[in-house]
Amino acid sequence: MHKLLIIDDEAPMRRLLRINLEDRYKIVDTGDPELALQAALQSKPNAILLDLRMPNFSGFELCRTLKSITCTQLIPIIIVTGEAGAGTKSYCDELGATAYFEKPVDFEALRARLAKVLEEVKPDRRSEVRICLRVKVSLRGVDVHGKPFEEQCVTENISRSAFFCECNAQLAENSEVAVSLISGGQQFVGMARVVRCGSSETPHPRYAFQFVDKNANWVLQ
Repeated sequence: MHKLLIIDDEAPMRRLLRINLEDRYKIVDTGDPELALQAALQSKPNAILLDLRMPNFSGFELCRTLKSITCTQLIPIIIVTGEAGAGTKSYCDELGATAYFEKPVDFEALRARLAKVLEEVKPDRRSEVRICLRVKVSLRGVDVHGKPFEEQCVTENISRSAFFCECNAQLAENSEVAVSLISGGQQFVGMARVVRCGSSETPHPRYAFQFVDKNANWVLQ
């Protein structure tokens, strides 16, 4: 049975969510946003239902934090809030929220969305700890059209042998690029292979790179 973590400072809302979802899911809940991160790390939920307006530590801050930590960043976060408006929803999308529901909640729609989200979740097979760290790198290679390119990018997260970043060039999976660190000049690090393409049809595609050969020190050793 999948596990849900409910984070909402209103006890009646937590009870209502539990009543409507506990027939299908194991429920863990907290009304203290400052303890929510600890609850997420300890309970290891398959999805998180998150309120936005809470005292001391808002849902916006919590969503940003959960999406910045390696062991929680892949957990789907579904916003359940009384905060209405297209602008709020758009901001939650930017923070990495998977879905957005306004109160009073349409529980039939919520249950359907949860089922779909959990069906699509892929297990995290990463063997290395990743850190959300912005590192400036230079990538040089050949794009999908056979055209040479060189571009300066900033990583979103890194590990000892991999990194994730946005790159304007259209790259094919399994293609290789030369990677250099940019800090007071360029230092060639080695060759990295594209192991995952995300949103490759957007103006600014994002890629996961894995080093296949390192000639110099990387940021993490």
